[in-house]
Amino acid sequence: MTLGQIAFLGSGETSLAGGRIFESLAKNINAPLRIALLETPAGFELNSAQVVGRVGDFMKTRLQNYKPVVDVIPARKKGSAFSPDDADLLQPLLHANIIFMGPGSPTYAIRQLRDSLAWDLIRARHRLGAALIFASAATISVGAHALPVYEVYKVGQDVHVVDGLDLFADFGLHLSFIPHWNNAEGGADLDTSRCFVGMERFAEWCGLVPEENTTLGLDEHTGLIMDL
Repeated sequence: MTLGQIAFLGSGETSLAGGRIFESLAKNINAPLRIALLETPAGFELNSAQVVGRVGDFMKTRLQNYKPVVDVIPARKKGSAFSPDDADLLQPLLHANIIFMGPGSPTYAIRQLRDSLAWDLIRARHRLGAALIFASAATISVGAHALPVYEVYKVGQDVHVVDGLDLFADFGLHLSFIPHWNNAEGGADLDTSRCFVGMERFAEWCGLVPEENTTLGLDEHTGLIMDL
């Protein structure tokens, strides 16, 4: 079993930082480069194809020397015509050696991918050497515990913890992730660090997760590559 590398981006998947991460992974892949991008985290948005398509276009340009084949997989919602359980829809995953998930809603991604064929295939491909890239919302969703950003920041729900997809449980690691760690869009008047919820609410969230959990924060336009 040859495990693929796993990359995380705090934000900026179509920025210089994202490009450097993509190329770092691509140069370690010997076979013809086949990239699969899943719409799932943004599947609730009417323009999810465009959201993910922009990343695909960026990859085609940034990695043009590798002549990549790029497929966008519209696995948007369980029980729909674009289900993450549709084997035909997910065909590109069977051959992909880089798999990407990015912007959207962490909790939506968790609901759609938990116990799905898509998530099983992603994990299987990783065990066969495919590299995984998670950015923004997807970064949160694959951890042991998820910060429900939209529910807290936009809807006004109390701070709470949502069980994540827990990708690293298979490797004996209890890891959770917070992208947009140093966000400063709120300026001097509003603390939007710690993925927009601010330090006070982030501290509440930390008090709710198990003690054995390690939370890894990623600054914006910052990437991390893990090699297990």
